[in-house]
Amino acid sequence: MTDLKCFAINNKSAHLHLIILLMNIGFDAKRAYHNQTGLGHYSRTLLRSMATYFQRHNYYLFNPKPSSLFHFNEFKNVKEVLPSGFLSNQFPSLWRGNWVKKDLQRYKIDLYHGLSHEIPVGIHKTGVKSVVTIHDLIHERFPEQYSFIDRKIYSRKFRYACGHADAIIAISEQTKNDIAEFYKTDPSRITVCYQSCNAAFAETVSGEEKQRVKSLYDLPDQFFLYVGSIIERKNLLGICKAFHSLQNEITVPLVVIGSGGAYKQKVKDYIISNNLQQQIIFLSENPAAKSSPGFQNASDFPAIYQQAMAMIYPSFFEGFGIPVLEALWSRIPVITSNVSCLPEAGGEGAFYVSPANADEIAHQIKTIFWNKELVHKQIEKGWQHAQKFSNFNTASTVINTYNQLL
Repeated sequence: MTDLKCFAINNKSAHLHLIILLMNIGFDAKRAYHNQTGLGHYSRTLLRSMATYFQRHNYYLFNPKPSSLFHFNEFKNVKEVLPSGFLSNQFPSLWRGNWVKKDLQRYKIDLYHGLSHEIPVGIHKTGVKSVVTIHDLIHERFPEQYSFIDRKIYSRKFRYACGHADAIIAISEQTKNDIAEFYKTDPSRITVCYQSCNAAFAETVSGEEKQRVKSLYDLPDQFFLYVGSIIERKNLLGICKAFHSLQNEITVPLVVIGSGGAYKQKVKDYIISNNLQQQIIFLSENPAAKSSPGFQNASDFPAIYQQAMAMIYPSFFEGFGIPVLEALWSRIPVITSNVSCLPEAGGEGAFYVSPANADEIAHQIKTIFWNKELVHKQIEKGWQHAQKFSNFNTASTVINTYNQLL
């Protein structure tokens, strides 16, 4: 430890002698400041939860370049650290991956947490303890979905982090098992710390706010919702096939939030060839969505979720599946897959399908549309399951992992 402070508290009634560690904790904050998808949401939620519930610590966010999207200015115990010096500013990726070690020592960091699969090269030689969060090993399990170069880069970084970090956090049992299987990592070094989501999803959005968001983005009166990158693994095409089979039964559209490339075009080609243009709405292409800060930083998402009839998320494989949890917190039903870690995220409250079976997806859409009594019961089960993933619980498990190292 570099400069770890602590003090004792004597509890005479319980005859306890507690040692409270005061840590300087550093984080790889690239995703927290710049990423608008799952890795960013995980990082921001965890950092804000820890700064809120464990205020005695000092949190240093090492950010390779300034951001206008997100900030943590509301927290007095959080400090942003940017590269200093000509070379570090010119080569921020090198600073983040290696040179940042000098700054860790300058700020007397006791423990450094790589929030997304990476730790600085050589950090184990500095005396600074390190933790890495591994979200998934999808590039190992489905290598055909990645370019050769990307696959090699990810494997090298992930393996290095798992081999040199003092502790490994997996965000699900599925991911823990994958780390042990693919990298032959000792399972005793891996702790499952489930992730949470922005607490705003658990707050009931006012009718006025819902109407503002509905008008701003021209949302339909009723809609189903898909949130996520539009890539093959997440299976938007399977949802579209289900909607096609329901064309003569249910006319409620699907609102899609997310971006993509070649696979998105494949989905659009299917939509056009099957005359589904009125059924599938790509909200991220809406001019208001492109220009609205509330869409870009996701602060308008709780109001969108809470107006949806259901979240549909039949992914073939996930590390966790944060939109599932966001929907459970929002008290809307969830259709998701019965494979991978998704039953961990959905619990007993979700409506499960085989992701490859569009007929099963269609059946659950019809169930949600017609069976309101069952939907109400599932929503309540989902809400109870979501409590397991509260911001406090998530932050507590991570802090406990830190404490075991110091």
